[in-house]
Amino acid sequence: MWNELLAAFGLMLVLEGILPFLSPGSFRQTLHRMIQLEDRVLRLAGLTSMGFGLVVLYFFR
Repeated sequence: MWNELLAAFGLMLVLEGILPFLSPGSFRQTLHRMIQLEDRVLRLAGLTSMGFGLVVLYFFR
C-alpha cells in the first residue's frame, strides 16, 4: 500500500510540475488570477477536483 501511495504522490508532483516547466509565464499569470479569486470559488474548485479524483479512483481501481 505504501508503495502505491508514494507512486501516486510522485505522479502528482510530476503532473503539477509540467505547466511551470513548459510555460512559466502562463503559470505565473494563472497563479496571479487565482490570487484574485474569492475563497468560495477556490473551495468549489478544490471540492470539484477532489470529487473528480474520487470518481477516477473508483472506476479505475
